[in-house]
Amino acid sequence: MKKLVVLKLDGDLHLGVQATLEIGEEGKRPTTEITGKLPSNLDMAIAIDQWQSTYRSLWKFTRIKAKKIIYDGCISQRRQECNTKASEVREHLNDWLLSESFRPVREKWLKHLMPDEEVRVLIRTHCLQLKKLPWHLWDLIDRDYLKAEVVLSIPESEAVTTALQTSIFRSKIRILAILGDSDGIDVEQDRQLLEKLPNAATTFLVEPQYSDIDDKLWKQPWNVLFFAGHSKSEGEASCIYINKTDKLTIDELRYALRNAVANGLQLAIFNSCDGLGLARELQDLQIPQIIVMREPVPDKVAQKFLKHFLEVFSSGQSIYAAVRTARQRLKGIEKEYPGASWLPVISEHPAVVPMTWAKPRISNTRRLGTLLLLSLLITVGVLGVRYQGGLQTSELLLYDKFMRARPQEKQDPRLLIVTVTEEDFQLPEQKERRGSLSDLALTRLLEKLAQFQPKAIGLDIYYDQLLQGNQAYLATRLKIDDRLFAICKVQELTKDRPGIAPPLGVTPERQGFSDIIPDTDHVLRRHLLAMQPADVTSPCTARYALNAQLAFHYLQGEGISAKYTDSGDLQLGKVVFKQLQPHMGGYQQADTGGYQILLNYRSVQGSPGEIAPKVTLTDVLRGKVNAEQVKDRIVLIGTTAQSFRDYSPTPYMTGQAFSEEIPGVILQAQMLSQLVSAVMDGRPLISVLPVWGEVLWVWSWSVVGGAIGIAGSVAIAPSDRSKLYLILAGGGVLGVLYVFCLTLFYQGIWVPLVPSALVLVATGGTVAIYLFSQQSNDN
Repeated sequence: MKKLVVLKLDGDLHLGVQATLEIGEEGKRPTTEITGKLPSNLDMAIAIDQWQSTYRSLWKFTRIKAKKIIYDGCISQRRQECNTKASEVREHLNDWLLSESFRPVREKWLKHLMPDEEVRVLIRTHCLQLKKLPWHLWDLIDRDYLKAEVVLSIPESEAVTTALQTSIFRSKIRILAILGDSDGIDVEQDRQLLEKLPNAATTFLVEPQYSDIDDKLWKQPWNVLFFAGHSKSEGEASCIYINKTDKLTIDELRYALRNAVANGLQLAIFNSCDGLGLARELQDLQIPQIIVMREPVPDKVAQKFLKHFLEVFSSGQSIYAAVRTARQRLKGIEKEYPGASWLPVISEHPAVVPMTWAKPRISNTRRLGTLLLLSLLITVGVLGVRYQGGLQTSELLLYDKFMRARPQEKQDPRLLIVTVTEEDFQLPEQKERRGSLSDLALTRLLEKLAQFQPKAIGLDIYYDQLLQGNQAYLATRLKIDDRLFAICKVQELTKDRPGIAPPLGVTPERQGFSDIIPDTDHVLRRHLLAMQPADVTSPCTARYALNAQLAFHYLQGEGISAKYTDSGDLQLGKVVFKQLQPHMGGYQQADTGGYQILLNYRSVQGSPGEIAPKVTLTDVLRGKVNAEQVKDRIVLIGTTAQSFRDYSPTPYMTGQAFSEEIPGVILQAQMLSQLVSAVMDGRPLISVLPVWGEVLWVWSWSVVGGAIGIAGSVAIAPSDRSKLYLILAGGGVLGVLYVFCLTLFYQGIWVPLVPSALVLVATGGTVAIYLFSQQSNDN
């Protein structure tokens, strides 16, 4: 946190000085204040005058327009004398600031400021004598607080009427550079340094007339006023030499400069001699910040200072850091130019916000290029993680959520489910059962159903045992009834049993397997339609699932036959059932063997278990089922008894933590209904975009996220408010993305939500952070 220290000094070295110290954070009211007193110090007044006299006797070619100085004695001796006087001034200054009456001020400083903090020390006084003191040599600043910089100011504080400073940060800095009389000096070096500045538009006036300067200050807005040439201060008047014959006082520029301040002028740099008088008069005109040289400045020192100052200031650092660094660099040439580091002085109005250099604004083209590059890189990264299966779990969980959120549907009227329950095991016909159905119960069940002329009957009960005694009807029915389809299992989980055979006598054309492929979380989301059995020892050789066989039979009666397209996809009527491929949709690490499609559950009354009307075995055998319930329907027979545990988890939830499990016969009904409804009713299947479509979809949301980041950073400067804006905007767009994905899912299209949300947030955040950092550096 940057700190502001204000030291108000009332008095002079002859009478003593009343001192008030205020400490606070930049841009805020001071939180600490204390007063002290500095005694009179005539010795220091004499020492500073002697140093000034010795210093001025050194230079022949300085940026001052004055009478020739008569030099006598050895130059090295005069340099040594200047250094000796400088040491005396420094010693007097620090002894004075250690006065007992000033100790409370010093102790308050040490208590409230940390040595590593960046501190602006504002010396506010009317006394020119006090302004001439080398405050940068105060031991607290020179030795202990290395990030502190002294600034001179006036005691009064008034609001400055100037153009909004934000305009500086949004465009190039406009510099008006006046190169005045250069007799005996080289101002061309100053020009070359200014021409190389980044993000600056500099207009040069070389040895101009007064009217040229006046017109420029009135007619155009400027951010920086620069002067290089000869200048001097005599008494209360200061002037600059604008050409070889004319000089110009500050008073003559009074109204033009006030207009320039109102139009955005924030900094005046006078890289010329004897500038304390210039600073005093310019400050009266409310120019926010002024840099001058306190004494006559050798040409080489002026050039070195400007070079080092502009390097640091134009890099985005504060004006105080730039002057401090330039002063420290000048220390390196003090063997040849004694006192060089004493010369630069900042004088500023106390009520202004310090200026910072504007870095080049990021152009729209550059923003667009950055956005596209970042969005592409982030999209590739996220899709790479997705390709390796890193997002599959989260995508499947959202798939389940979408499945549960869909509108409710009506029961499929083409189906009837006959369930065998725990209570049905108690029927007299079930006394000799070896599984869920006895031969007698199955015989009577088929007899009852046959009377009502169903379109097809699917036996979803394993019935691989030999028939017992006098069951000729059942044996014959199993062999010749082309409406009866039975189930078998290609692969059993136990190693000692490779599969389960179909009922004896059922022809291969009426056999269907019951195998399913659950996901790693055991939830069933895929529909296995067909496969080529790999185990030659399996007693089940069916190529199609039971539900597929029943659907083919039913649709054949409607004049619709199954066939395969040129690309190998199953087609029923006009509906093509796209086979699930590796790396397709949310599935990136899944077994896609066989012919699989996504299972589009039909939810009735919030449950997949109510897909079709149901009756029990008891209902059928006891005559409680009529012809209307059976005629022209597909009848599925299966057990729902919990003791058989023929249940599979589904995406539907019954509570906070458990998937709703449905029995195998209901699962077969769901799969059968999906096939028939897609062909007969146009009910949508769950499909996914092609790979290129998913890439474009995800990348487009990455671009949207980046656009939000750009909009937020451009519209609002970095702040808590801008962060809140980005969070709200990002949250709103995430909501829109969710609604889009859910709406498309209602239509049967499963688009990537998780990777889209990730790239949206990642790209938006990255772009915002990048642009905010650029703005912070600019500011």
